[in-house]
Amino acid sequence: MAVYVSLRLTRVAVRQASFRRLAERVLAAVGEAQSELSIDLVGDGRMRRLNREYRKKDRTTDVLAFAMRESAGPVSALLGDVVISIPTAQRQAKEGGRSLSEELAWLLVHGVLHLCGYDHERSDMDARRMKRREQAILKTLRPVPTLAVMPRASGIRARSMKTGRR
Repeated sequence: MAVYVSLRLTRVAVRQASFRRLAERVLAAVGEAQSELSIDLVGDGRMRRLNREYRKKDRTTDVLAFAMRESAGPVSALLGDVVISIPTAQRQAKEGGRSLSEELAWLLVHGVLHLCGYDHERSDMDARRMKRREQAILKTLRPVPTLAVMPRASGIRARSMKTGRR
C-alpha cells in the first residue's frame, strides 16, 4: 500500500507522515489495504477550478474524489485521488467546533468512501448508508492525530499589524 500526499499550500504545516498513516488506516478499514491512494491538499482557488472543470459547479468545495477504477482500461492499484481544500476544512472545523485535524480526517474518510462507490447524492438512503459508514470508520481512528496546524503570526508581526506599523 502506498499513500502519496501532495501539499500545494504554504500557509499550513501538514504532518505528512501522520496523514499518510491515517490514510493507510482508512484504506484498511474499507478493505483496500493493498490499494494506492493520492491525496492532494489545496487552496480554495485550485479547488474551485477543479469543481468547475469536473462537476460544472463554479464554487469551492471541501473534498473531491477522482476514482481510477471507474475509468475504462486495466485495473490499477491506484484507488484514486482525494483532493481536500485546507481553507474550507479550516472554516468548517471552526463552524462545527472541531479541530482542523478532525475535519481533515472526516474529509479523508468521506473522499475514500466516494472512491469505493459510496455516493450521498444518489438518494437519501445512500446518504444515510454513507454517513453510517463514515461514523464507523471515524470511531476506529480516534483519537485523531495532529494532521495539520495553521501557523500563527509571530508576536512582533501580530502587534505591528494591529497598529498599522511595520
